[in-house]
Amino acid sequence: MKYEVGDQILVLHSNEEGRVVEIINDKMVLVEVRGVRFPAYMDQIDFPYFKRFTEQRKIPAPKQKRFVDEIKKEKIVPAKDRTEDGVWLTFLPVMDTDEFGDEVVEELKIHLINRTSVALEFVYKLNYFGEPDFELKNSVQPFQDFYIHDVPFEDMNDNPAFDFDFSLVQPQKGKAEHFETSLKLRAKQIFGKIEELKKKNQAHFSYRLFEKYPDRAVEPDRLELGKLAAAGFKIYNAKEARQHLEPARSVVDLHIEKLTDDWEHLSNYEILSIQLKTFEKYYELALAHHQPTLIVIHGVGKGKLRDELHDILRLKREVKSFVNQYDARFGYGATEIFFK
Repeated sequence: MKYEVGDQILVLHSNEEGRVVEIINDKMVLVEVRGVRFPAYMDQIDFPYFKRFTEQRKIPAPKQKRFVDEIKKEKIVPAKDRTEDGVWLTFLPVMDTDEFGDEVVEELKIHLINRTSVALEFVYKLNYFGEPDFELKNSVQPFQDFYIHDVPFEDMNDNPAFDFDFSLVQPQKGKAEHFETSLKLRAKQIFGKIEELKKKNQAHFSYRLFEKYPDRAVEPDRLELGKLAAAGFKIYNAKEARQHLEPARSVVDLHIEKLTDDWEHLSNYEILSIQLKTFEKYYELALAHHQPTLIVIHGVGKGKLRDELHDILRLKREVKSFVNQYDARFGYGATEIFFK
């Protein structure tokens, strides 16, 4: 190994000196330059000693007498501008070579990047199919990055969800007490990003979690129910709300001809959108009416609607299980959902 942790290095493209803080693999290291850490390939850095040795020493010019009225005022150099562009989640693939000589991704190193001027506390949770796998509580300072953990690359097939709950280290008037956000990735997205990195010879890819920490939500004025009733709105007791809901269904048929009469001119995307919107409606009604099961008829076809429904169901916390098996009534064209 050419470099070791603690070695002083020179970043070739910027001519800046820094040090090695972590060995990622046999081709890449994590370096720190002026307090900022980032990954770099070993062919992008070098030892600084040759540069120092070959630098020509400047011979100082002989001093001349200067009178007070000839001395220019000292120019104040502003601090380096640090542009705020939000909080990011960064994925650094760790490569290895298999027995065939091909580069494969072993794991992903995950960093939280704070490119804002405020310090943030956060609660991080990694979930697979809605089930928690890893949790971390910590804080990240302004314009700093925070290493979270490593995730095996093979686990990216399990629809990971990276959930965050942010709050300000120093609460500010007018700012939200906390802010929740989530990044949900599919394996196809991640594989595409990896291929893009290889083509562009880049080290990592990132997703922005938010641009600015949000303001506190303004509470709406309390509604006067008497005025609403007088205006023609129906007012219900909250305890009796369920009895005023639309009736639920135990079987929902999503064939487009069952949902709308004017469907022949619709595109495939528009048809799929209507079907998924209808599914969400009766899914929520089934939950509101405490149904134990729900059967969704999606047909066989090319399986696009079925696959979309199954991807959604894997992320629903209320779903205990679902099955797409042969049924005398629907063949293989229906999925039965069992709720917790």
